[in-house]
Amino acid sequence: MDNPAYAALNGPHARFAERRGRVVRYQPDVSPWLGLPDAPEAGDWADLAALAGPGVEVPLPGVRVALPEGWEVAFDMEGVQLVDDGVAAAPDPEAVRLGADDVPEMLDLVARTQPGPFLPRTVELGTYLGIRRGGALVAMAGERLHPPGWTEISAVCTDPAHRGEGLASRLVLAVADGIRGRGETPFLHTSARNTDAIRLYESLGFRLRRRTRFLSARVPVR
Repeated sequence: MDNPAYAALNGPHARFAERRGRVVRYQPDVSPWLGLPDAPEAGDWADLAALAGPGVEVPLPGVRVALPEGWEVAFDMEGVQLVDDGVAAAPDPEAVRLGADDVPEMLDLVARTQPGPFLPRTVELGTYLGIRRGGALVAMAGERLHPPGWTEISAVCTDPAHRGEGLASRLVLAVADGIRGRGETPFLHTSARNTDAIRLYESLGFRLRRRTRFLSARVPVR
């Protein structure tokens, strides 16, 4: 759980992995997340550079070691990881399963609400549920990282015109119900600055497990 992308790509999500040495990443149209060993060595950074390509910005979730010379920080934000601690998980009668045919609408909703990275094949990572109003997708939530025994709830978003209706909470509980049904434990990430979201998740039964870091860096050109 301290290195969930690495654990997922070396476990339940191995089918989505691209590898070079000990470095693993999701296929580029699935997710931008990648995994480094807990204590990356010079060879691991070289493998990451070769895998990503010169000048490319790569996410380094949870990495707290110093970057090698020549690597330029592009984004750095403190985050939190919360885990199920008595979540009142329950199915939702209005929630519908989303699939490949729904991806254009899902991408449009993500573009308008900015919940975090969501790519054309992200829907393949797990179950995604949505709520429609008048036929239009107005809220969704789904599953992303999948370290053994755990599943991350992600892409929680609601159309601005329908915020305040409790749709996001209902979908989080519904996705958590499916995760629990497989005998796994739900968890999620959010920005440490997003205090409203943290309060909401804690009110649903999640608790803070650890603080983490959302970092991205640019691969040296040479």
